[in-house]
Amino acid sequence: MRLGVLDVGSNTVHLLVVDAHRGGHPTPMHSEKTVVRLIERIGGDNEIDKAAADELVDAVVAACGSARRLGCEEVMAFATSALRDARNAGDVLDRVTRDTGVELRVLSGETEARLTFLAVRRWFGWSAGRLLVLDIGGGSLEVAMGVDEEPDLAVSLPLGAGRLTRTRFAHDPPTRTEVVATTAWLEDQLAPLATEIGRQGQPDRVVATSKTFRSLARLTGAAPSAAGPRARRVLTDTALRQLIAFISRMSSSDLAELEGVSPSRAHQLVAGALVAQSTMRALSLDTLEICPWALREGVILRRLDHSNGEDRTAVDTAPERHS
Repeated sequence: MRLGVLDVGSNTVHLLVVDAHRGGHPTPMHSEKTVVRLIERIGGDNEIDKAAADELVDAVVAACGSARRLGCEEVMAFATSALRDARNAGDVLDRVTRDTGVELRVLSGETEARLTFLAVRRWFGWSAGRLLVLDIGGGSLEVAMGVDEEPDLAVSLPLGAGRLTRTRFAHDPPTRTEVVATTAWLEDQLAPLATEIGRQGQPDRVVATSKTFRSLARLTGAAPSAAGPRARRVLTDTALRQLIAFISRMSSSDLAELEGVSPSRAHQLVAGALVAQSTMRALSLDTLEICPWALREGVILRRLDHSNGEDRTAVDTAPERHS
């Protein structure tokens, strides 16, 4: 069947179209993104502004039009951190439904971590043993760990690259004082996570997903996207430390010129790198493997697991709506 996944993230509205069947490998057929940056459009009142809501509606309309033209039998639409956090999320969600006919399911942070973990488990298989999975988004950091397809631990922390750029940096590039202070702050924020992970036992394999980790790996010498999704890519603590010393002195416009960096996310790169480094250090990790599958693939796989017609929701949680 041809499925569409509409991911309203903290940075982009992303439509992924795949051909897939239960027990098979989802084959990507089309991908399109609209940059909205919801996480950066939340004001001091903790509300998404009207202009951002207008852009969100337009992006959803355009994505649904593409899904229809491409013959999608079903479109699974969900939202993550920005709409979890905004005080007026309920109003924004109601408007999206009213103006587009699409009901966005707002995933909890834990569900996001669990679905990402499922995707990574399916990619690497049972031979990976106890998996530890890290995912840095625009609004949050997801961490999951376990030996099965359902992780034993799944947590979400408000440590996304876009969020930290907005709340921690007042300059472009950030000042040395901002970098040092943010690193120290992250150490405090991640200490409880390190304790929880320590209780789970040593992982057999540590894996990272998301555009942030892919960009950091590429900038430290990993294979380009042209090498295909099956090329082995890693990110090491040593290489990341050297990279941060370099990119923390560059403006976002200069960062956007680097190979592997999306111009729309360049201004978030330093914050994302600091989160990655602090997480690796807090959890005593030397090397991360990069997985090409993440949340969207997890949503697809969960949908296919229930493709007997009894469940067409793709996500095993009720929508989290804000009053």
